[in-house]
Amino acid sequence: MKVRLRKRLGAAAVLAIAAATFGTVAAASAASSVTVYFQRPAGWTTVNIHYAPDGGAWTSVPGVAMQPACAGWLSRTLDLGAASGLQVVFNNGGGVWDNNHGANYRLGTGDVTVAGGVTGAGNPCAPATPPPTVTPSPAPPTVAPTPTGSPLGGDPREDSIYFVMTARFNDGDSANNRGGTQHVKSGNAAHDDPMFRGDFAGLIDKLDYIKGLGFSAIWITPVVLNRSDYDYHGYHGWDFYRVDGRLESPGGTYQDLIDRAHAKGIKIYQDVVYNHSSRWGAKGLFTPTVYGVRDSQWSWYYDQPTGAQYDGTSPYNGDLWSTAEPVGNTCLNWGKPTGGRSAEGYTLYACQWPSPTSGMFPAEYYHRCWIGNWEGEDARSCWIHEDLADFNTESAVVQNYLINAYNRYIDMGVDGFRVDTAVHIPRVTWNRRFLPAIQQHAVAAHGAKGRDFYVFGEVAAFVHDKWNRGSVNHSAQFFTWKERKEYSPDDIRAAAEQFDYENLMGPGNQPTSTNAFLDGNTYHAPDHSAFSGMNVIDMRMHMNFGEAGNAFGNGRDSDDSYNDATYNAVYVDSHDYGPNKSSTRYAGGTDAWAENMTLMWTFRGIPTLYYGSEIEFQAGKPIDCGPTCPLATTGRAYYGDKIAGTVTASDFGVVSSASGAVATTLEQPLVKHVQRLNRIRRAVPALQKGQYSTEGVSGSMAFKRRFTAGGVDSFALVAAGGPATFAGIPNGTYVDAVTGDVKAVGNGTLAASVSGKGNLRVYVLDRPGNPAPGRIGTAGPYLK
Repeated sequence: MKVRLRKRLGAAAVLAIAAATFGTVAAASAASSVTVYFQRPAGWTTVNIHYAPDGGAWTSVPGVAMQPACAGWLSRTLDLGAASGLQVVFNNGGGVWDNNHGANYRLGTGDVTVAGGVTGAGNPCAPATPPPTVTPSPAPPTVAPTPTGSPLGGDPREDSIYFVMTARFNDGDSANNRGGTQHVKSGNAAHDDPMFRGDFAGLIDKLDYIKGLGFSAIWITPVVLNRSDYDYHGYHGWDFYRVDGRLESPGGTYQDLIDRAHAKGIKIYQDVVYNHSSRWGAKGLFTPTVYGVRDSQWSWYYDQPTGAQYDGTSPYNGDLWSTAEPVGNTCLNWGKPTGGRSAEGYTLYACQWPSPTSGMFPAEYYHRCWIGNWEGEDARSCWIHEDLADFNTESAVVQNYLINAYNRYIDMGVDGFRVDTAVHIPRVTWNRRFLPAIQQHAVAAHGAKGRDFYVFGEVAAFVHDKWNRGSVNHSAQFFTWKERKEYSPDDIRAAAEQFDYENLMGPGNQPTSTNAFLDGNTYHAPDHSAFSGMNVIDMRMHMNFGEAGNAFGNGRDSDDSYNDATYNAVYVDSHDYGPNKSSTRYAGGTDAWAENMTLMWTFRGIPTLYYGSEIEFQAGKPIDCGPTCPLATTGRAYYGDKIAGTVTASDFGVVSSASGAVATTLEQPLVKHVQRLNRIRRAVPALQKGQYSTEGVSGSMAFKRRFTAGGVDSFALVAAGGPATFAGIPNGTYVDAVTGDVKAVGNGTLAASVSGKGNLRVYVLDRPGNPAPGRIGTAGPYLK
């Protein structure tokens, strides 16, 4: 996911608070010594600190050696005499320096930190003493019993996925609409468009629209109760044990959605977040209290305590702040003026806003640093953004909190999890803790159907490389593999050991697989013995979908590095980015969209479409701008107006009746295209689950696919967007699923004639017991 600034204070005020909270803490100490904690950069085996106390001389180059303090951190205690601070730089003993871009680091006294170019205060290696408000039990006693449902089961590759932001899709009950504190400022009020507008009732009402498009799985944004100023998207989780009430209504609960979707043969994939909570913590684990005062300057900002339990109706009910220092508070310099001023000119105070480096968050439950290097170890153990409090996922208490929370949704019968920000948790933690817990609970709760529970992670690598700037630890395919080495039983140490070991191994020494590839024309049983349990979003194809041919070539180039690329979720754009890390929804044109769809629905992987792409909804509009512009002007605009009316689907990809605006939407060219693609893919197992090969194939986007298992033997030749010749193929009769053309092959060669962007030929071998389906559907704007 991508985050934007979402807060009640002006940006300048928040930055001033942050700087004042953690930038001057060390200097406030009167101690005559300093303990400097330095987070080891990737590749540094030795670290020296070169320093000069105020008014004193610099140490001799390269300085003095720092000593290991805890996983990822080194430290050195320095005697400053009468000095109240010092300047420091660091080096690896081999000529590589970190000198704060030539400015040196200016530190005070006491315990200070330097991580990724950011200074802070406190001891990152010290066990935290949690304040009395911490509830160590991962399950709050007020949690209602979990409803019970059953997943549909079945191979996830047989499905195509429609991705919706629930709050922006369709409004089924206006009573639960909420504009939030940013309703007017964002411009949403002027558009009569509350951020929480769509809901489960609205999604239930349009299940036939989604089925009529041909989709048999829906990926929905997170459902847990969120808490922030702009949290309609679901990624600011606060109560992980409770469904957000702004999405539910009588007859339109989350359980209702799951059950009603299943009744139509549609799966529900729930977006989940293990990496972080809202900035206000996680109820039942830890929730921070910030400093506040209702004086002449700030009375407008701090709500009077109401005693009401937060339920999402309003983000503030007076339970987040206190003027008196709470018993057990760990935030440094509680309530002291920082010397800074807000955008309004008001006095700023320490601990006035959640911050990782202020000591506010206990180290047992949360990390206490900002990410400095997005390809470094700190990308897995520091905060991504001030909206997202980074869980200490190597803590057993945190692990149990999250595992038990998400078990509840497995019990409800969801069919899989899309895992947000998966790259920001060490792979060894996924492999040891979270992935086994998901699989074990799914099987325990649902038996054989539980074994089909589909997990696909977001490992955000926004580059065109096979390996993310050479960093295997930050590459999507890396997360599809089990560990190949034993690490320390301590999860924190294991995470550091795994990072260092795999970095040393590098891209050239990673495992490879033939699970996606045919052996000539022969399907072979895939070897999943080293599979981690997590599939991934195909980030490399996503980055290259500016043009279908580029996506095809880059996908093929990466496929040996996944455990099994046939399980990759493949999309063009999403709620975060378009191809090439574009900040706008894809605007390559209708023909380019059609060609991209044709490739996604016939090549390996699971085709996934972001809501509205079937009509190029909001093409070229900014995907997200937070509360700085109206949602109606972005790629997250409300879709309900386009699908108003009634629609009935008689089968996947088949609409029997429609009226109103939705009837007009269903006549659009890409709608017709995706309907027919879905019908063809559902009829040809090779297109769903087959391995592929380009051996003996000529053509710009052409390949052969085969799936063989049980009594099924499906073999198909695919030519997309241009002519192709297939040599060395089995002799027999081939029937095109697009035109019904029949070709008898007696010399092992078939020539497919096709022209036009988005057009396609799928010649299926007609075999005893596995007949070719023949022509599927009627000619449309692209498939003809």
